[in-house]
Amino acid sequence: MASRIRLDAVRELMRRYLDEDSEKRSVVAEGVSVEEALRNAAVQLDCPVARIEYEVLEKGVQGFIGVGSKRWKINAYEIAAKKKVEATVDESFDAGLELPVELKPIQRDVDGQVFVRLASDGALLKVTRPQGRGKRASDRIAIENLHARAIHDFDEGLLKETVKAATGEWVPVGSFVPNPAADALLTVEVGAQEMEARVVITPPQPGGCDLSKDVILAYLRNNKVVFGVIEEALQGLEDAPRYKEPVLVAQGQKPENGEDARIQFMFETDRSKLNLEEKNGKVDYKELHLVQNVVEGQALARKVQAKQGIPGRTVTGKMLQSKNGKDIPLPLGKNVHASDDGLTVIADVNGEATFINNKVNVETVYTINGDIDLKSGNQFFLGTIIVIGNVEDGFSVKATGNIEVRGNVGKAELSAEGDVIVHQGITGKGAGLITAGKNVWAKFIENAQVTAGENVIVSASIVNSDITAEKRILCTGQKHAAIIGGRYRACEEINAKSIGSPTGGAETILEVGSDPKSKAKMDELDVKLKAMQRQLDELDKNINTLNETKRQRKTLPDDKQAVLDELVHKHDEIVTEAGSIKTEYDALQSYLNNLKVKGKVSVSGRIYPGTEIVIRDIREKIKNEYKGLTFYLENMMVKTTRYEELDEEFLKKGPQDAH
Repeated sequence: MASRIRLDAVRELMRRYLDEDSEKRSVVAEGVSVEEALRNAAVQLDCPVARIEYEVLEKGVQGFIGVGSKRWKINAYEIAAKKKVEATVDESFDAGLELPVELKPIQRDVDGQVFVRLASDGALLKVTRPQGRGKRASDRIAIENLHARAIHDFDEGLLKETVKAATGEWVPVGSFVPNPAADALLTVEVGAQEMEARVVITPPQPGGCDLSKDVILAYLRNNKVVFGVIEEALQGLEDAPRYKEPVLVAQGQKPENGEDARIQFMFETDRSKLNLEEKNGKVDYKELHLVQNVVEGQALARKVQAKQGIPGRTVTGKMLQSKNGKDIPLPLGKNVHASDDGLTVIADVNGEATFINNKVNVETVYTINGDIDLKSGNQFFLGTIIVIGNVEDGFSVKATGNIEVRGNVGKAELSAEGDVIVHQGITGKGAGLITAGKNVWAKFIENAQVTAGENVIVSASIVNSDITAEKRILCTGQKHAAIIGGRYRACEEINAKSIGSPTGGAETILEVGSDPKSKAKMDELDVKLKAMQRQLDELDKNINTLNETKRQRKTLPDDKQAVLDELVHKHDEIVTEAGSIKTEYDALQSYLNNLKVKGKVSVSGRIYPGTEIVIRDIREKIKNEYKGLTFYLENMMVKTTRYEELDEEFLKKGPQDAH
């Protein structure tokens, strides 16, 4: 079995990784290329490019002859030095977590080093420890290095102790006769517009001393190199001098211009993008989500403020000015406002978020210049929807305002909290469903189910439909406006030019004088009560059979007794539930009985035999053809009077919010 790591070692490993990540310092850098951006980041982080990791924030574009070019922008950070985590291996440990020991941070194998430096206080020796599986420095190598510098007078015992300790500190182990005239020489070159400083070291002659890091640093200061000194380079020159070649020892910092303010949008501003919805592994091409609905108080965009520039410095300490980022105004359009801090665009109303002419707007009316079909998909909008064309079969339109359709509506679903306005007709084909919080307006309705919170107003005809209105159903706009076949429920009035069929083919039922919602709820509860009564009858029959068996045999087998107990328990549950439903049913019936509204059915033209009129709970079957009558309820009897004219002003005004 593979070796495993103890869980506490894994925790320690993750903790140290988190510590390393938290120590990372990142900067944003720009350049005409990624390489230039990395070099600029190295200056800001004061570390070599090789130790930088980065992620691209904005891709650069070369452009054509400089036109349309765009700089690369990266987020850069110095790679943290990995810390070794000792993982204790336990062959018997098994917590379902198999982590190979190789998950330890990789460490390079470096041999221990020996350095010799000649100084005014003698021959100095520095020995470093090996890294990873590197070899330790040996006494032989230390002696060879001293001999190479012509040092033969040294304390061998002290040398061995220094090699063994390998502290990385300079230790005087011998002596020599110094010759100051033979010391190493140093020159400094400041170039690249004072953004770099390089030193050239001339090697010492016999008896001459080497240069220490402190000496090199003091020499740089005397030559006005005071910023961006690379400590690692100085240490390297002290330990292992590089002679007669320019060595970079200081690097200036370029100025960093501040970023301009920008707008972060919280909705998709590119309207050409489609968002197809997948259902049961298949793409639903009816759900395109082309409208981005927002609600009042929702944040739509936020301004990221311009940043101050960061001045640069030359190696001689001169300040290099930077430019601050430019501010931009908040893109406030209509139906939006700015937050208290002036940085966020907030919606004033429900509607569709748009970004047009560099302004964020909330549109309360959404216009579809065509049909509702596969191209447009189903529509939902927090406001009013206007459809210039038709609504095809199988599609849905839902809105919190009005829905206005300039063409026809097929076997579709329309649902609005306001009015549903259909300039032509509704052909539901037995499955069309129209729901309005207020009124439904249409030229004609055929084979559809319509529910309105107020009125249903049709100018031509209603045929074989199921219509429910909280107030009135009106079909009086044209000479031959007729209600033929179907069921119609209204609280106050049903009014038409013609009702029923002269051939008597289609059954036409008109119900008035009751709250349609409450009546429908009563019908639903009645169906439930009747179903429960059938269940109780069946349970009573089975319980009686088992009780009779128990009476005859004095006892029942355990399995039969368990069945009897379960049946009795089920019977009690249904009785309790039926009692609650009956209470609700009685309350609704009491409410309907006490309604003050007087329902009526009016026909200015003819009403044909076979039509059934229900006022409250009183039914009247029309047996003869009548003309110009109004039916009403008096003393619990359906009576008639001359046709009562309809308030034409209401119809003349038409839909209040039609566009």
